[in-house]
Amino acid sequence: MVIGLNHRTAAVAVRERFWMNDTSRHDALLKLSEAEGIEEVIVLATCNRTEFLLWANDAPLAAQSALHFLSAEYGLKLCEWKNFYRLLDEAALLHIFCVVSSLDSMVLGEPQIISQVKTAWQQAQKLGTTGRFLDAVMQKALTVSKRVRSETAIGDAAVSIPYAAVELARQIFGTLDDKRVLLLGAGKMSELSARGLINYGARSVEVINRTLEHAVELAAKLGGTAIAFEERWQHLVDADIVISSTSCPHVILGREEAERIASERNHRPLLIVDIALPRDIDAAVRDIKGIILHDIDDLQKVVNHNTGERETAAAEAQKIVLAEAEDFRRKLQSERVVPTIVALRNRLDEICRQELESFRLEYGPFSKDQEQMYVAVTSRITQKISGSLARELKDLPEKVEQDQMTIAVRRLFHLETPQAALAGTRN
Repeated sequence: MVIGLNHRTAAVAVRERFWMNDTSRHDALLKLSEAEGIEEVIVLATCNRTEFLLWANDAPLAAQSALHFLSAEYGLKLCEWKNFYRLLDEAALLHIFCVVSSLDSMVLGEPQIISQVKTAWQQAQKLGTTGRFLDAVMQKALTVSKRVRSETAIGDAAVSIPYAAVELARQIFGTLDDKRVLLLGAGKMSELSARGLINYGARSVEVINRTLEHAVELAAKLGGTAIAFEERWQHLVDADIVISSTSCPHVILGREEAERIASERNHRPLLIVDIALPRDIDAAVRDIKGIILHDIDDLQKVVNHNTGERETAAAEAQKIVLAEAEDFRRKLQSERVVPTIVALRNRLDEICRQELESFRLEYGPFSKDQEQMYVAVTSRITQKISGSLARELKDLPEKVEQDQMTIAVRRLFHLETPQAALAGTRN
């Protein structure tokens, strides 16, 4: 199951409410892993999506746990549930494969999603919230992504958010010659944006970051200058283009400060591209004369380079992903009954041991050869029954039938499934 929202279903103002940093993802993983209906969980959070990847033993209960968690921790209202998608089985598997293959990205073919997915998966593995099923899904998704990139031109035709930021600057200024660039944040997106701007003529780059050492490191790479965070205001007055991409949980430039900056510049045009989530710049800054503010949703309109090539490559990639998802779904469907088969085998062994012990007390003692013979007979009976039921469970073509028979086997042989609490209800 996948429960989440992305740039297709929710505007940036909604996405930033449910965005999770590393600490928030850590807490979400622990709470959801103990939630009712959920067996395994991975949390993926980027500037374009927040998703819970789940292996659920009860889909409605898993969805209820996710809803409860979002309501308790993020103030989700019932009317806002429409921004979230809930994908089951084949649809969920296909979605995950598309995400990792960058077919569901704001920018088709963008490569950053792969490292973001790997980071999310590694965090879940470290906390023990993922297991044999989601691990298998993620491993397969990365394999499919590699195949998509090697067999189609999706990667060759790709653009990126930094590319869109550069194109936006070129559209607004015409030429970037001698433009002064200021980076708020010293991350990868800032670096890529700056390199693109420099390639088109920008003459100077200044880097501001709360951790000055990081600013110094990036400035050295770009041949620019590192500026202390406390000195940012004067440098905002002098800049032509600002790329803001910090990890700050709140805005770092409000309307009042921006109005003062615009006034000191005599309303000379200042382009601010806010590619952070949560956003760094107050949306109200957009209304100030002389300041041109664009966020990540605005950049989507700019991404039109190689559109035809990317759509052709995406169509080819989609065929690969569909075929891989269908094939892997069948494998998962047979694998998902393995715990029931193992539990059944253990239960049958237990029954045989109990009956053999009763038989021994009533008719024993037996010789060594007799003991071995009785153990061998009971073992064959166990293998025959469990093997027959295993084949029936694995070979059922429809998930509904498989679930019904699995439930029947668990009830008949008293194979209990432990239940957990709703997410957010445990101290």
